[in-house]
Amino acid sequence: MQIVELLWPAFVLAIALVFIHTIFGIEIIKRGVIFTDLAIGQIAASGMAISIAFMGGAYQSVMTLLFAVFGALIITWATKRIEKIEAFIGLLYAFGISAIMLILAQSAEGTELFSKLSAADILFTSSEDLYKDLAIYGFVAFVMFFIYPRVQGLKKEFLFFLMLAITVTSSVQSAGVLVVFSLLIAPSYIGITQKRFKPFSFAIIFGSLAILFALFISYIYDLPTGYTIIFSVVSFSLLGVILYTLLQKNN
Repeated sequence: MQIVELLWPAFVLAIALVFIHTIFGIEIIKRGVIFTDLAIGQIAASGMAISIAFMGGAYQSVMTLLFAVFGALIITWATKRIEKIEAFIGLLYAFGISAIMLILAQSAEGTELFSKLSAADILFTSSEDLYKDLAIYGFVAFVMFFIYPRVQGLKKEFLFFLMLAITVTSSVQSAGVLVVFSLLIAPSYIGITQKRFKPFSFAIIFGSLAILFALFISYIYDLPTGYTIIFSVVSFSLLGVILYTLLQKNN
């Protein structure tokens, strides 16, 4: 019973992370801009790194959001004006990760902080942090399901990347950049690949099972939670895509 009381916020947050990132993941894969989330995540993490290194952690959420929105604005502008957009977004990712390393080099705990920004430990998430994340994800989901389909043109593009930026702002602080990227791409990829069920529903169920398995294994064997999530979600998705492809060829 104590284990349930201790870990239930992490398990709820895990499913919420899969749900909210699947909303964006399927669309990003269809657009062919896979690095979008990773780039925005790294730019957002740059703001978080500045807060940690130079402000003693003050205004961390504000700095993360400002940098995430800045990244969203750049990508919104670039999608309509720059050719080979995937290469451009890849450069933004490289810029973001190098900026983080240079910023955290000013801190004695730079390596440890970089590891936390890449893959944080959500296993002991507090109920207060969970409620905050759920409120943000609930707002984003409402916008994406009820407002986003009704707008057009550049406004629609900006709204998409703005909601992604808000999501990433919360998720990077809770789970880390690489965890966010794996949850955005891996479940959505297997969801789109299979043809028997609705991609969105399949991706959420598949991703939820993979991340809950990762949390369980991390707790039992005392493994780094963030990297266990990445390994579990990505490896399960790769295996699922390979098996599905082989079965389709045999049929």
